Amino acid sequence: MNNNPHNQSLSNVHSSIGTENKTGWRKILAFIGPAYLISVGYMDPGNWATDIAGGSAFGYKLIWILFASNLIALLLQSLAARLGIVRGLDLAQASKNAYPKFVNLCLYVLAQIAIIACDLAEVIGMAIGLELLFHLPLIWGVSLTLTDTVLMLFLMNKGMRKLEIFIMSMIFIMGASFLIEMFIVAPDVLEIAKGFIPNNLFKQDPVTKNMLYISIGIIGATVMPHNLYLHSSLVQTRQITRTHEGIKTAIKFNLFDTTIALNLAFVVNAAILILAAGAFFKNGYFAVAEIQDAYKLLSHIFGSLAPTLFAVALIASGQSSTITGTLAGQIIMEGHINLRIEPWLRRLLTRLLAIVPSVFTIVYFGEAGLGNLIILSQVVLSLQLAFAVIPLIHFTSSRKRMGKFAISLKVKILAWISAILIVGLNAKLIVDQLHDWIKQFPAADPWIYFLVIPLIIGIAALLVYVFLRPILYKHHDTPARVPHGLATTIHDLKPVTYKHIGVSIDFSKNDRDCIRHAIMQGGKDALYTLIHVVETAGARYYGTEVLDHETQSDANNLDKYVDALNKLGYNATAQIGYGSAARSIAAIVKEQKIDFIVMGSHGHKVLKDLVFGTTVNKVRHQVNIPVLVVKPQV
Repeated sequence: MNNNPHNQSLSNVHSSIGTENKTGWRKILAFIGPAYLISVGYMDPGNWATDIAGGSAFGYKLIWILFASNLIALLLQSLAARLGIVRGLDLAQASKNAYPKFVNLCLYVLAQIAIIACDLAEVIGMAIGLELLFHLPLIWGVSLTLTDTVLMLFLMNKGMRKLEIFIMSMIFIMGASFLIEMFIVAPDVLEIAKGFIPNNLFKQDPVTKNMLYISIGIIGATVMPHNLYLHSSLVQTRQITRTHEGIKTAIKFNLFDTTIALNLAFVVNAAILILAAGAFFKNGYFAVAEIQDAYKLLSHIFGSLAPTLFAVALIASGQSSTITGTLAGQIIMEGHINLRIEPWLRRLLTRLLAIVPSVFTIVYFGEAGLGNLIILSQVVLSLQLAFAVIPLIHFTSSRKRMGKFAISLKVKILAWISAILIVGLNAKLIVDQLHDWIKQFPAADPWIYFLVIPLIIGIAALLVYVFLRPILYKHHDTPARVPHGLATTIHDLKPVTYKHIGVSIDFSKNDRDCIRHAIMQGGKDALYTLIHVVETAGARYYGTEVLDHETQSDANNLDKYVDALNKLGYNATAQIGYGSAARSIAAIVKEQKIDFIVMGSHGHKVLKDLVFGTTVNKVRHQVNIPVLVVKPQV
């Protein structure tokens, strides 16, 4: 179990929602939330593209694929929740403990590719929704999706409950939109029922091959790999009693949460496929793979209301899914490779990696190529799925690690059947795709034989290793590499004496508290250097040569502080820095050989942090001395 608060998954919201001392509906409501954040990933624009393509091309025939995918998702998500509740580890952290460093790096890269592929679908979906509603060019819409980083930061700073409420409201908008559209389209109920009967996906005719490709896209869009990482972390936001009964109760209520949320996602996905089948397949439009075409045809067949609801739901889908993708990226990065960076920066990097191929597709292939790009992104998700599913089954099957909460033999068999089905379908797709490439592009044979095939063999070898290692090395699952190292034994503690203390000054009400905390550390024996940084445009450009009014005024004010301290019997001096606050403070610390620094916290939140920056954090990363942060008095 993970008891170190610094090593906890999503540590800023870990155990932030209480569940104790609650009964009945209040107890159920306390646990409801994590699975709804998961479920939006099952209703993102990638699902829309695969569902529309499947419904328009094959009518109701692929509903059984959606249903089977939902059952598999329900099983695997419940295993992910169990792992997080019982062991207090997310899937990435458990993988880090079970596999070597290089394998974890490979798993991280594959998982990150899956997140980018998912984000790609969300970028395109949001841009299409904006185009349909506001006639905004797609290239502009794709660019505007960068701005949702601000919304994500705002919601995360408001706490997990606020985030969950926002996501649930987006789900409600989607559900209500499709419910109304179902009444407008009036699908054939008998044909829908027949769609639950499985059909053969392994025939060699072109129609079945296309059906297999769309089916795998549906599986990838439904059973999303990063959702397994995310769910194993989000369940840890609930505060539970770490007893047998407490853990058992948490597993039970999280299963309720998962079942309700994922069945709701299935209803929405089925509604999209049924909508496509009833509106397009039924009317002879058999190749509607583009979301834009679906919108236009809905308008042509049913008037203005249905397509408007379609576009509104599409925007809600893309906006909600992007937030869960960000959280999953944080979990995967911290868990697999111990890298912790600011959420806004990670979100920005992931979004840029999704925007670049979208812009490239629009510029070189036109808007018509975006639908195929979305479906390809979902197939990529499916190809990565096995690398998350196989470790998850191993971890939740281990009686040594899970104790009495290890999954039963029946559940284990069902889980491995699901994994075999996923791997088998993906292998079939890869073989078919390679065969088609070799036939269609004979000039590209050298690239296929010397680059593509070796890469596929390498990834297959990695998958075999991921499967075999937990079996061959059953007792090597130890937390040998934790994010902040292992605790050391404390024998003796001697007081630390600081001889040269720096104090950052900004001529605000914080200065008095900063100076007071500084002299508490050094008394009258230490040297105190009061540091102020001039950040005017002139200071940034001219540096020490600037003589503007602000610089002279700040220097005079700093001297007043120094004189006051000297009169009180303290040895104080002043230093003026120029330009970037963090860089200047760090430079003064090194030049003056300061061994301790006191800084005032500005108290900014979210938007102000983006505008003004976070000086304290930047200084902490640029110096190798203790930094005492004094919060402003309210």
